[in-house]
Amino acid sequence: MSRLDALRKNFRDTRYLRTLKRAFDDRPVQCSLYVTDRCNLDCAYCTEYDNTRPHPKLADIRRWLDHIARLGTVRVALVGGEPMMHPDIVEIVRHAREVGLATSLTTNGFLLTADRVARLEDAGLEVMQMSIDRMTPSAITRKSLKSVAKKIDLVAASGISLHITGVICADTIGESMQVLDYGLARGIPTEVRLVHADPEQVMRVDPGAREALRATIDTMLARKKRGERIHTTAAMLHYQRDLIDGRNTAESWTCAAGYKLFFVSAAGKFMECSMRPTNRDLEDMTVADLKGYFRKKSCQTGCGVYCAVSMSMFRDRPVSFVAPEIAPRLRQAFNDLKPA
Repeated sequence: MSRLDALRKNFRDTRYLRTLKRAFDDRPVQCSLYVTDRCNLDCAYCTEYDNTRPHPKLADIRRWLDHIARLGTVRVALVGGEPMMHPDIVEIVRHAREVGLATSLTTNGFLLTADRVARLEDAGLEVMQMSIDRMTPSAITRKSLKSVAKKIDLVAASGISLHITGVICADTIGESMQVLDYGLARGIPTEVRLVHADPEQVMRVDPGAREALRATIDTMLARKKRGERIHTTAAMLHYQRDLIDGRNTAESWTCAAGYKLFFVSAAGKFMECSMRPTNRDLEDMTVADLKGYFRKKSCQTGCGVYCAVSMSMFRDRPVSFVAPEIAPRLRQAFNDLKPA
C-alpha cells in the first residue's frame, strides 16, 4: 500500500461537512444499532449481551436502517453483542451503505476470517473497530492481542479502516499500554478507555488505582499532541482525567444522547443511549421526538457512555471541540507522507 493510499484509508471514514452541519441543525449524527444481543465472549465488565435472545431478522434490520437514514443520520455503528455472530452481517452492511449511511462495525475479532473481511469490504464497510483490552487473556476479559493478532493483519491488509479500542481497569492496566504501543507502532488509530459502571451505577470490576489510570490518560494526551493516532479527542481525554480526579464537569454541557446520538436495540426499540432503553419503536420516532431528548439529565454526572459525552460536547461547542484536533490530524497526515 502506497503512503497516499494509507493516508486516504485513514481519512475515509470522515464526513466532515455533513457532521459539522449536524452541529447546527436538528438531525442526528450517529445511530448505534444492535444487530444482535448474542456474543461469543463473556467479559466480566460487559452488560451488553444476552445469548437467550434470537438474532433480529434481516428484513427488520433493513427497515430500521431505512428509517435511520430518513431521520438524516450521517453514520451508523453496527454493535452488539458481537455483530459478527449475525448470519446476515454482510447484507446488513451492504444495505446500510445503499441507503447512504457511513458504516462502522465494532467486533472482538474472534470470528473474522479472510473471506469474511473481503465480503465486508465488498459490501462497503468503511471502519472496523476491534476491542482489545490486554496482551494476553485473563479471567476478566479474553479480548487480547494474543488471541486476535492474525485477525488484525487481515483487516490491516484490506481497504477497511481499522481502529483498536480497549478498556482500562485494574485487570488490564498492566498490559493496556502495550496494546496502545502495538497499535500506534503500526499506524492504527488506538485508544484505551476507563471502564464505566453498569446501568445501576455499579462497577462490575475493580476500576484500578487512580495514579495508574491518570498516567495512562496523560500518556495518550502527550502522544496525541505529537501526532500519533490516538483514536479519541483531546476533550474526551480531559473528561476522563476529570473523572479520575473526581471533578464534575457535567454542568458544562447539555446531553445530546437520544438526539444527535441514539441507539436502537436488537428488538427495534429506540434507546436514548446504551444505558437508557425505552419501549418506543424506532419506526415511530421523528426528528422532533429526537430533539425532545436534548436536555440536562440527572445521569450526566460521571457518565461513562463516552460516545454520548463526546457528542454532547460537540453539539454544545463545535468549534472549540474540533479546533484542538486540527494540529494532531495535520501531524498524522505529515507522518503518513514523509519518507521512512
